[in-house]
Amino acid sequence: MKVRPGQKIRLASVDELLGVSNEESAMDLEIEKIRSFRNHPFKVVDDEKMQDLVESIRANGILSPVLVRPIGNDIYEMVSGHRRMHAASLLGMESIPAIIREMTDDEAIVKMVDANIQREELLPSEKAFAYKMKMDAMRRQGSRTELHGNSTSTQIGWKSETAELIGKEVGESKNQIRRYIRLTELIPPLLDYVDQKRLQFTVAVEISYIDPEIQKWLLEYIKDNGTVKLNQISLLRDQLQTGAMTQARMISLLNDSQPGKAPSSKLTFTEKKLREYFPANYTIPQMRSTIEALLSDWKQNQEEVFDELNKEV
Repeated sequence: MKVRPGQKIRLASVDELLGVSNEESAMDLEIEKIRSFRNHPFKVVDDEKMQDLVESIRANGILSPVLVRPIGNDIYEMVSGHRRMHAASLLGMESIPAIIREMTDDEAIVKMVDANIQREELLPSEKAFAYKMKMDAMRRQGSRTELHGNSTSTQIGWKSETAELIGKEVGESKNQIRRYIRLTELIPPLLDYVDQKRLQFTVAVEISYIDPEIQKWLLEYIKDNGTVKLNQISLLRDQLQTGAMTQARMISLLNDSQPGKAPSSKLTFTEKKLREYFPANYTIPQMRSTIEALLSDWKQNQEEVFDELNKEV
């Protein structure tokens, strides 16, 4: 349906996102019995918004119950409500209103991501791991329904491209979803740089295709030089296809490809070429010493010639 100018867009509530039915009722659940969702990708931090939530709960209580699932031995896993639980803990509350629902691991992952992904100001790392977790869960669900010949696969669309499905839900292209997921291949310090805006998103995506050991070298280079540009990483990736890479060679490559900097020129001689000018029994150190001595004499002679020319003038 086309939205007319000035028309209000209705956003889904948390209950709608989680599929909470009218039949489900909340009960007070002790906080000590609730565990955080395993590998929860969304950060819970004590920032200004958390303080606002604390003050809201202090004044009005928890208006929307959290969603948990039982995981055995009277212990529950939080699916939606980590920030509310943290705020309640800061206030010294011992229990919170909760809806308890039986869910498989993959069902819980999808619900957890859906309940959090619409929050404002999500970090790239949060989106990256959330999209990956949901994509993996959707693929596993699709594989199971197809394996059992369940018609649900047609209704939910498991056979469709999962990146495209997730993209439509969050207003991103399927390629952008894939780019975010690529960030999960970064070593943690580089991913932190993306969150801190010290490393551009598109550059980080390119780096994600590089071996983690070389990513560590890049991390050191960025610490020393501030950042890297897309053309530098593209050139590095091309060179990695041609053979082995050393840290020194990488540094030289990145330095020479800095925007606005002309590549440095190098003059090299192979050992085979040098052997043409030395006795067969000469070692590499002896050849080097002789070359340095000859160059020193040549330089001195050039200076003497230059001095004589100046006297004549």
